[in-house]
Amino acid sequence: MATEPPVWAVVPAAGIGSRMQREIPKQYLEFQGKTILEHCLDRLLMHPDIAGAVLVLRADDPYWEALDYKPSKPLFTTEGGEQRQHSVYSGLTTLQYRCGNDVLALVHDAVRPLVSPRDLGRVIAAARAHTAGAILATPVADTLKRQNERGEIEGTVVREGLWRALTPQVFHLQPLLNGLRRVIDRNLAVTDDAAAVEGMGFTPALVSGDESNLKITRPEDLRLAELIWLDQSDQQDDE
Repeated sequence: MATEPPVWAVVPAAGIGSRMQREIPKQYLEFQGKTILEHCLDRLLMHPDIAGAVLVLRADDPYWEALDYKPSKPLFTTEGGEQRQHSVYSGLTTLQYRCGNDVLALVHDAVRPLVSPRDLGRVIAAARAHTAGAILATPVADTLKRQNERGEIEGTVVREGLWRALTPQVFHLQPLLNGLRRVIDRNLAVTDDAAAVEGMGFTPALVSGDESNLKITRPEDLRLAELIWLDQSDQQDDE
């Protein structure tokens, strides 16, 4: 019986996060006694399907070493690049060097510390079953409007079949590497890793994820994240 390829998390954490309006990058802000980044890594490394992680840091990051983080599983660090796709590509090449090509890369935002273990398991299972990989996403529930150049409503967008992409996004290593290499070489604009894979002709699976998988980008998100974290902790205590 063939052994399934291991799953490794790749966490790009080289961003500055200017919208948070703080002096330090948002991944190093704290709630419940830990930084957002530590909560994120804890959540990933505690999952039984994840073998380890590659953390991608800014070249001049002065904060990571000061944390003295003690991972529960192997954790490698590498330097990021100018844009997110450069940082993810750097993390993937480090993963390739450490583990070879027969691996699944689970790319997850450093400021999404609340992804549930259930959703992690579901998106990993979907990626194993689907050669093009899989991403967590949520169906669009709000009415969408298209804006014209004057800031007015130009039209209403039909929301049927539209999803908001979340992370993690999980792919076999080589297709994702190839897709990001193409994006970088052609200087293409992409906002998530699935777009790079789609550009290679693949069609990743959509896995419906929980709305609590919040991306912390603005000051008000930090308090909301703490409330969600406390609620999740209470649910675990009741199980």
